[in-house]
Amino acid sequence: MSSQTLREARKYEEATERMISSDERPEFHLSARVGWMNDPNGFSYYKGEYHLFYQYYPYAPYWGPMHWAHAVSRDFLHWDFLPAALAPDSPYDRDGCFSGSAVELPDGRHLLMYTGVLGISQEDGGHHDVQTQCIAVGDGMDYEKYSGNPVLTQADLPEGASIYDFRDPKMWRCADGTYRCVVGSRPADGSGQILLYSSPDGFQWKFEKVLIENQNRFGKMWECPDFFELDGKQVLLVSPQDMLPQGFEYHNGNGTLCVIGSYDEETDTFTEEHNQAIDYGIDFYASQTILTPDGRRVMIGWMQNWDTCNLHHPSRKWFGQMSLPRELSIRNGRLYQNPVRELEQMRCNKVEYRNISFCDTISLVGISGRMIDMEITLRPGDKEQIYKKFAVRFAQNEEYQTSFSFRPYESILKVDRKFSGSRRAIIHQRRSKVNSYGGEIKLRLILDRFSAEMFINDGEQVMTATLYTGMEAQEISFFADGEVTMDVVKYDLK
Repeated sequence: MSSQTLREARKYEEATERMISSDERPEFHLSARVGWMNDPNGFSYYKGEYHLFYQYYPYAPYWGPMHWAHAVSRDFLHWDFLPAALAPDSPYDRDGCFSGSAVELPDGRHLLMYTGVLGISQEDGGHHDVQTQCIAVGDGMDYEKYSGNPVLTQADLPEGASIYDFRDPKMWRCADGTYRCVVGSRPADGSGQILLYSSPDGFQWKFEKVLIENQNRFGKMWECPDFFELDGKQVLLVSPQDMLPQGFEYHNGNGTLCVIGSYDEETDTFTEEHNQAIDYGIDFYASQTILTPDGRRVMIGWMQNWDTCNLHHPSRKWFGQMSLPRELSIRNGRLYQNPVRELEQMRCNKVEYRNISFCDTISLVGISGRMIDMEITLRPGDKEQIYKKFAVRFAQNEEYQTSFSFRPYESILKVDRKFSGSRRAIIHQRRSKVNSYGGEIKLRLILDRFSAEMFINDGEQVMTATLYTGMEAQEISFFADGEVTMDVVKYDLK
């Protein structure tokens, strides 16, 4: 039985969605149906479709008591909204249904696992959110919360772990039919750790061990863990809060972390071998992955950052969008990401230029637009005297522009959106150290109305940024200080 809270949310989202025209939204990135969106949840393949839920407050484009919104797609790019799946309507989750995951049960039902939030007043007058793990079961449309909720509580925490920072369960079904899940936790040292739990049936869970400890190396609390095998390695993806930068590898604030290592399943021992950021741009957080029926590991993230998310268009009835889903692989011990191959089916109106040499600002006939897939291959025009800077500027007119610029001597790629129409000094720039050999670099830029995603050197790194420049700014130009030679192939995406 759906509760009054859920029925009201469903009624509201259906009525309000009609006031949002399709051209006010991104074309092929999932955006909030109405109201507010943050973390992706329950990314799963069920009954022939990809299901994605997300953190959701339908009643305003700002964070509020968290619901789970719901959308489905067959190709990761065209999404249909379904009615909200969960609402904060039970004694254990009345202050929010936080992030979680989903799997299909052997009997064909869809199992959701999420964090229930219950605010309690302290004796000192303070207020704390107690977090527990809960489950709901459904048919891909309607979900019923389990009568035995919550399934993981304070009693299932290791000594010293906080009851206030215990969230975001990511579960999976093992080859033997049992289940595992990892949950983010804050130990006594105030940093982050990942806890491992097991279940014979997806309903009865027990604590196994502390799988990985942050020990204050990468920020503080670790949110939204994901843990999976990829190309013979084991990968942990996590979003740390309050990070300090380490050179160009991590940026301040809420960031992303990928740890690659090996895993002994007999003893559940993870051995770290390599770490890196997941996304080096401005807007990416809370990634979650899925294993597709054809064996690809595909990741999606919230295309936003917590430091800028209250500075948006006050008249817009939605806020928040997901990144382009990305296919993951490991090459040379690193995480590589590339746009899902389904995107290539949307390409049309190919425009191609080869061996264009220039040393100033140029525009090219046929290269413009805000929904494009563009590949740039860059090399120095003079190998003895390498150019000082290259830039591609887009979402551009006389007033506005956003750019990616590359300085080969420092091997640094920078995204800059300070002229994108923002009236506040929010985070406008990020720089990333990239691999470049003698000034040669490969860039693939995907634009979709309100976002730019740059895939560098065939997916070795990615930099993501949202922008809210008006759609009248369609121009693209190229700049070089010193002589460059460029190949460019551009497609419209329809």
